[in-house]
Parts: sequence; structure tokens; C-alpha cells
Amino acid sequence: MNGKKGSNSATDSYEINIPSIPKTQLPETMKKPRDVRFSCNSWMLDVWEFCKQDKNRVIFSLKVGLAVLLVSLLILFQAPYQIFGTNIIWSILTVAIMFEYTVGATFNRGFNRALGSVLAGILAVIVAQIALSSGTVAEPYIIGVSIFLIGTVTSFMKLWPSLAPYEYGFRVILFTYCLIIISGYRMGSPIVTAMDRLYSIAIGAIVAVLVNVLVFPIWAGEQLHKELVSSFNSVADSLEECVRKYIEDEGSDDPDFFKSVIDEFPDEPAYKKCRSTLNSSAKLESLATSAKWEPPHGRFRHFFYPWSEYVKVGAVLRYCAYEVMALHGVLHSEIQAPYNLRLTFQKEIQEATSQAAQLVRCLGNDIQDMKKTLKASLLNGVHSSTERLQRAIDMHSYLLASTYDPMKDRSSRIIDKLSHVFTPTLSDLTEQLANLESEGDDLSTTPVSLNTPSESLASQQLDSYHDTMRKQCKRLHSWPSREVDTAFDHEELQGGFETNVIPRMKALESTAALSLATFTSLIIEFVARLDHLVEAVDELSKLAKFKDEIL
Repeated sequence: MNGKKGSNSATDSYEINIPSIPKTQLPETMKKPRDVRFSCNSWMLDVWEFCKQDKNRVIFSLKVGLAVLLVSLLILFQAPYQIFGTNIIWSILTVAIMFEYTVGATFNRGFNRALGSVLAGILAVIVAQIALSSGTVAEPYIIGVSIFLIGTVTSFMKLWPSLAPYEYGFRVILFTYCLIIISGYRMGSPIVTAMDRLYSIAIGAIVAVLVNVLVFPIWAGEQLHKELVSSFNSVADSLEECVRKYIEDEGSDDPDFFKSVIDEFPDEPAYKKCRSTLNSSAKLESLATSAKWEPPHGRFRHFFYPWSEYVKVGAVLRYCAYEVMALHGVLHSEIQAPYNLRLTFQKEIQEATSQAAQLVRCLGNDIQDMKKTLKASLLNGVHSSTERLQRAIDMHSYLLASTYDPMKDRSSRIIDKLSHVFTPTLSDLTEQLANLESEGDDLSTTPVSLNTPSESLASQQLDSYHDTMRKQCKRLHSWPSREVDTAFDHEELQGGFETNVIPRMKALESTAALSLATFTSLIIEFVARLDHLVEAVDELSKLAKFKDEIL
């Protein structure tokens, strides 16, 4: 506060200078109020997309509302309310707890609910009679001890591994017993109370089962069937997409290529499909457990349908999907084989991949159509294409070695030719040595420009290979910063390229070659695991009695 005092004035006066407040930049969210209409529209679109993914979700919601409405009518109308009284509220509670997404899950939950309620009612009646006969003094103590014992035993039994499927039944026993025994103690008629509540629970269970079975039923067996077929198609699509991206050269020379592919890795459709297959274990087991409770229906018309075999087939399919995930890991690794080196095995890799994906789709179609086809021709084709891939790797194994040198290869061929043409005849030996010397002179004196077209093409590919490896060596040593490139070029100018950089480039070439070898070996391992998948599908077709069809 700054002030000025007047000398001639009768009173003192002060002048106050208030500094101006600088204008600050408000956040974007504080400038404008939130558009409620926009958020509501986006929420409605999300709900619409969620419903479009599976229309059974809407059907299930409407069925639950219908079942609760039917039970509530027993309270809303006077006539049934006079018969059942306030205990009819247990029917609504039973419908809300028992109604599940599929018919099999509803039957399973209903069985646990019924068994738990009956056992709890019987125990409550027995304990209540014992407590009443023991007198009014000992009655509350007996009831309290019984509640403690029932709570302890049921909580311990539901943790037992073999009794885990009946965990809900133990919960029902606990809270049903406590409610019946306490209300019977206060109302003075435990038997009447238990019977009224058991009737109410039975009414709710019957309504839930009838609505779930008769009104657009959602069968767990059908859901399991579709889920397994979808997993087969997802693995085949993911395999083909991964190999296609590995063969294609989509901007691998870009300095930010590896950063972009690592960022986009989790969002790839092929990766998501394969990941959903790997995460489907719990869903398949849950659907198989629910399907065992369902009666014969639709295409599954015989009793004791082998639903557990679906889980076994899904486990073998996930065993194959692990290899596809490993292929995705190689595809998105930082060290990649040069594009020219990948082109060497392009035909064999694509052929083996297409044959394997076709076999996986054929197995999925067999399960979908419930037909048993003879897949010997497809399986033989997959094995033949894989053997050709193995032979191609063996024939071009020198490309996977970082010490490969074309001049050394020429000299080794001359020595190899000498060993093959050696004869014990002296005149023939003299003539052959002269031919080899003339051939060696031609190799040493022929200018580069006079090379054959094939040798010129090989030389260009080799130069391109080393140029690619040099770029990749820079990319590796400079990641994530690009400032090392200038130091790399400075090292070349100072003459330290041969002493420092070349050994690192040779090591990187070997690592890049191993990347290609790893990719091809994973494809071969995937094909090897297909044999187990074919056996699992054949076992399922036998137990499920699929129709025979010659492919």
C-alpha cells in the first residue's frame, strides 16, 4: 500500500494503488459448461452398440422383468395375498437371486436354492422342537449355539474344492436357517413359518424356470458351441494376419517404425482375437458346467452330451494360440530380419501358413455343422508345406549365418569340385587340374562388370542386405534417442568403423537372422500342435455322434 500525505489539508488523505490481477488462462473444461446433451447422446450410442453385439442381453433383461412382475401380482391382488400373506415376498427374492442368463445356469442355481432351502427348513424344525422341549430358559441358548454351528460348518464346507460348485447352496442353508429359526422363536410356530416360506420359495422358483425356458430360451450349450467355433476362426485369422504383416515391408526403414508398432501392438485386431481365445478358458468351463443341467434341445438331442469335450478341445486350441502369440512377439520385436532375407522364404512361409489356417477353419466348420469329415488330405498338405519350409531353411542356411562371404563360398565350391572330379588316372588328373586353374584365373581376373546377371543380382541383394543391417544397427544403438546417429557417422570418419562398428554389425546380423529362424520355427511348431487339435476334434465328433462326411 502506497500513500501520499497532503501538507496543507486539515485531514490526512491516502492514495491506495491496487495492482491489477493478471488474466490467467482457464482450463478448457472451466470455460464452457459441460454439454449434457452431447454426453447423453454418446451414452445412448454406447448402449445401442452394446445391445447390437448380443441381442440376448436385451432378451434376458426383459425376461427378468417379466418374471418379477408375475410374482409381484401375487401381492398386488388381494386374493392370493390373503392366502400367502407377507411370506410371498420370498418369491420375489427367489426370482431375483435364481434367474440367470442361460437356462442351464438357472437350473443349477435353482437346484442349489431348492436343496439349501429344504435342508435349512428341516434343520430349523428339528432344532426348534428340541429348543421348545428343553424349556424357556435353555431355548435361546440352544438356538444361539445352533446358529453358530451352522454358520461355521457351511462356511467351511463351501471352501472345500470338490464342493465349490455348490457354494451358493451353502449360503442358502445359512441365511434360510437363521431367518426361519429366529422368526419361529418370536412367532412361536417354527413349523408353520418354515412351510409357508418353503411354499413361497417354490412358487418363485417355478416362475423363474418357466419364464426362462418358455420365453426365448438362451441355452448354455448353444452358447458354448458358438464360442468354440468363434475361437477356431479367431486363431486362423490371427495367424494369417500376423504372417502377412511379417512378410510385407510396411515402413520398416522409418526411424519411428518400432516405436509405432509397439504402441499399436495391443490395439491390433489380430492380437485382440488371439488374446480373447486365450482368455476364454473360464467362460468355456462355466458354459460347460451350465450346459450339463440342460435337457436335450435343438441340435443336442441326446442325453449326457459330452460338454466336457468342448472344454478339452478349447484347451488344445489355446495350446496352439500360444504359438500365434509368440509369432506376434517376433513381429513386434525391435530386432527384425532384413526384408530381402524374409523374401527368400516368403513362398514357403505363406504356403505353410495358408494350409495351417485352412485346416483350423475346417475343424471349426466341422464343429459348427456337427459333421465328421476325413481331413487326411488337408493334414497331408499341411505336413508337406511344412517339410518344404524346413528344406528351404536347410538349403539357405548360409543366409542365416553372419559369417557368410560370397568369395569364400566361391573358393569352397572350387575345392568341392576338385574333390568330386578327382580320378586315379594321371592324364585325367593333369587335364582336370588345368581346367580348374583356368577356371580360377577366370574368377580372379574377370571384372565386376562382366559378372553374370545372377551374380550381379546376388551382389546387389548382398549390398542391400548389409545396407539394411547398417540402418538397423544404427536404430538399435540409438533407441530411443536418435542423437547417436551423428556419433555413429563421426566414428566412421575417424576410422573406427572397422574396429568398433563392424563387430557389432556382425553380431546384429546374427541376431536378426535368428529372428527369422525363430519365426519359421514357431510356424513349424504350430503345425506340429495341429495334430493334437485334430485328435481332440475327432474324439469330440465320436462322443457327440457327428454325421460322417467325406471331404
